[in-house]
Amino acid sequence: MNPYQRKKRWKYLLLAFAVVIASGSLFYTNYLVHNIARSERTRAQVWAMSMRQILNSDDNDFLQYTLAVRDSLTVPAIVADAKGDIKGVRGLDTTKNYIDLPSPGKKYDPAYFKAELEYMKSQHEPIKLKILGEETFVYYKDSALLQQLRLFPYVQLTVIAIFLLMAYTAFSSSRKSEQDQVWVGLAKETAHQLGTPISSLMAWIELMKEKFNAEEDVLVAEMENDVKRLEIVADRFSKIGSKPVLEEHGVYAVVKDFVDYFKVRVSKNIGFELSGNPHLKAGLNIPLFDWVIENLLKNAVNAIDGKGSIKIEIGGNKVKNQVFIDVTDTGKGIPRSKFDTVFQPGYTTRKRGWGLGLSLTKRMIENYHNGQIFVKDSEVGKGTTFRIILKNTRNDKQTKY
Repeated sequence: MNPYQRKKRWKYLLLAFAVVIASGSLFYTNYLVHNIARSERTRAQVWAMSMRQILNSDDNDFLQYTLAVRDSLTVPAIVADAKGDIKGVRGLDTTKNYIDLPSPGKKYDPAYFKAELEYMKSQHEPIKLKILGEETFVYYKDSALLQQLRLFPYVQLTVIAIFLLMAYTAFSSSRKSEQDQVWVGLAKETAHQLGTPISSLMAWIELMKEKFNAEEDVLVAEMENDVKRLEIVADRFSKIGSKPVLEEHGVYAVVKDFVDYFKVRVSKNIGFELSGNPHLKAGLNIPLFDWVIENLLKNAVNAIDGKGSIKIEIGGNKVKNQVFIDVTDTGKGIPRSKFDTVFQPGYTTRKRGWGLGLSLTKRMIENYHNGQIFVKDSEVGKGTTFRIILKNTRNDKQTKY
């Protein structure tokens, strides 16, 4: 299992654990809400019966006890007859009155009580009573405490989620910064260590030319090209971590130079085809951009099993002033679900791969060349097309699309 798959599995495990915690919290809160709601209905029933007892009883001693029971209710309630006319209220706004009579400090507001009655009807079934021979209904709603308790788990989970998101972002940023510093240090040290043997190899090649009169020898020329390529690789590593200088270059010419170097070093069963507009230009850092093309071509070669072809097409969009570079292979293809995953560090389909090629490619295009790279199209068993988008730096009037 590669590091990206392990990381993905841990994410799913943590997500599942978070779902279990959230579900447990909601379940327990709903359990409490159910018990409190049942308790409040019992209290509402006791209050309703106390009201009936007050109106029907002639026992003054028992009446005092009944009044105490009635006044202990904390649940907002409304008493109404069969027609829906309000006969009494409990626990509602004390500054408002449902009877159109002069009442100091109170405002006649029937709409408020009607709205409260409709809300209570929607919340709970009424308690039915017979008071003085008339059918009466007691409606009630959840107390403020119960309403807050219903919302509490959602508020709690939201706060926890925000906190975890902020913590994850902070730790990820810190870890990424540390990893970047390690990679930059390692890359620069590698470039420094390569410098001495590369210089020595160049000196040995010059000595071979003089001693064996091999100025025109094809093999020596290819050896010299490889040593120069090593020098470019060392220069690439030395540039990691610093902002490279971009210069205007013809995209077609730069890509052609590398393709000509690369294609003689891979199997003859793989054909290369380069086409497109030679007039398009973009801001490039040649060593880093060659590295991008190299990674894409190596990825294409590794995807081809046996005989196949790689096509590089260069085009543009005049409206958006962009340059497109499409690299298409006839390899094994990529499932659509993996289009974004292939750019993740550690993702690889090879047993001995590190999974860094496309990740570095994406970084060099987006961070250093201010462009974009993505899987334009792919079909399993038929091949893949990667697209690079760069800004066209040549004047629109001069550019031929």
